[in-house]
Amino acid sequence: KIHASAYHISDHPIKRKIDSFLHILAISLAGKSKMFLTMTFRWFLVFSVSIAVAAIDDDLIPSTLDGPFVPVTVPYDVSLRGNAVDLPDTDPRVRRCVEGFEPEQISVSLSVNYDSVWISWITGEFQIGNNIKPLNPNTVASVVRYGRSRVPLTDEASGYSLVYNQLYPFEGLQNYTSGIIHHVRLTGLKPSTLYYYRCGDPSISAMSGIYHFRTMPVSGPRSYPNRIAVVGDLGLTYNTTDTIHNLKSNKPDLVLLVGDVSYANLYRTNGTGSDCYDCSFPETPIHETYQPRWDYWGRFMQSLISRTPIMVIEGNHEIEEQAGKQSFVAYRSRFAFPSEESKSSSPFYYSFNAGGIHFIMLGAYVDYSKSAKQYKWLERDLANVDRSMTPWLVAAWHPPWYNTYTAHYKEAECMRLEMEELLYSYGVDIVFNGHVHAYERSNRVYNYTLDPCGPVHITVGDGGNREKMAIEHADEAANCPEPSSTHDEDMGGFCATNFTSGPAAGKFCWDQQPDYSAFRESSFGHGILEVKNETWALWTWYRNQDSSGKVGDQVYIVRQPELCLGSIKLPKSSFADS
Repeated sequence: KIHASAYHISDHPIKRKIDSFLHILAISLAGKSKMFLTMTFRWFLVFSVSIAVAAIDDDLIPSTLDGPFVPVTVPYDVSLRGNAVDLPDTDPRVRRCVEGFEPEQISVSLSVNYDSVWISWITGEFQIGNNIKPLNPNTVASVVRYGRSRVPLTDEASGYSLVYNQLYPFEGLQNYTSGIIHHVRLTGLKPSTLYYYRCGDPSISAMSGIYHFRTMPVSGPRSYPNRIAVVGDLGLTYNTTDTIHNLKSNKPDLVLLVGDVSYANLYRTNGTGSDCYDCSFPETPIHETYQPRWDYWGRFMQSLISRTPIMVIEGNHEIEEQAGKQSFVAYRSRFAFPSEESKSSSPFYYSFNAGGIHFIMLGAYVDYSKSAKQYKWLERDLANVDRSMTPWLVAAWHPPWYNTYTAHYKEAECMRLEMEELLYSYGVDIVFNGHVHAYERSNRVYNYTLDPCGPVHITVGDGGNREKMAIEHADEAANCPEPSSTHDEDMGGFCATNFTSGPAAGKFCWDQQPDYSAFRESSFGHGILEVKNETWALWTWYRNQDSSGKVGDQVYIVRQPELCLGSIKLPKSSFADS
């Protein structure tokens, strides 16, 4: 007699195999002879051994049910800094390889549900200099032809186009104007279906080759993408190329980029770059950028994101202030966001579904206070989530709330104090962040206290950019930063204070790795999320330096809705004020 409790599980993926086998076995044995029963029993023993081996192997991967885990720090290996040098503009992977108004920098992003996606691309050449003349976006059409067969592409959709400028009204600084950026939304798509497409302007024979993408599964408790890649702080270094190469090998169905994309703001307008802008260029009249780095990034990434949808949220390196105090112009122009579809008024925060997962993307560099539009939108969005159809609730933004590295320590405290209670009250399962250039996974935590109903916070700011890797920990001797130094003016006010309870009560930092930090390591890499069913998901972090198939960190994240969702009280709503 086999029972799921023998595997210490209630809804583990392997349980379905056992249940299915027992059902077939019961039907098969009805009215059978003794000889047949003997043969069946031998077969059953063989099957049982195989199941046991699978269960034993599976048990090697811990789950959050085994937590909270004793904190682990993997020592930093200085040889793993890698080649933190940006790809030059002469690298063939970033050179323009189309002619005229043929499309380049092609990408796919999701709308709010499986039945719609966005196709984006750029036509024409950017200009940088003192006498730039912006292209007219109305001179080139925005058309996508698509279908479920390569030939013929039976459907057609049109969209809109734009050109953006990055202007600096200071002597000696160069201005930039982009190529024509196109965004087209496809609708009426089938779930889990492969579609082929071409984009461009057919009237001037400027169409792309044929690409393809697969739509997300329909929402439901047993319906999920196979693999979701999560990465942050990419940039465009040789380390980045390793990260993306390894990520591609895992064949994700979706890519989540949690901020800091091209790092164009590590450059001056003359193309001179640095690992630390403020250190190298302290006297510049404005924080310059070299916008062609965005074009290089789009060209390099096209081989991945023209086929695999990418969803992006802004980081601090996307601020890019320019003339007239405009900011985030490249970010807002180059990517398509399901803001309107998710009833958001902004590209800085939005939501979407990927099968049985509801993703919430939040903006840390726009107003997040309880009186702000973002917070009120978040309340409405969370209240409308149907956990019977999207059991998993995943949130993402750029700077982490739970970070034990010295870099950016407690930098996002104001945001945490405003939003953490709301996310906790609705039972958010996982939080993804970047910003800190290292990897860290938390135990389940809420308000700095271990809590079986709190989310698991995962920082993946280790995509490969040219800035320094985070290697110092705030809990190590002499590494605790001065509270006043943790303020980031781009994130609003200053809220970092001493702990008020627990082992670090009265102190600004712990004296040892905090109990809410389960695992941390300073290495470049990416993560893969594989949701197995409505309660079990496998999280795997892959390090760039490892051989194929080897993992740096792995854990099953297990939801316990019967424990958590029924007992948590919602905070006082401000819907009436919105």
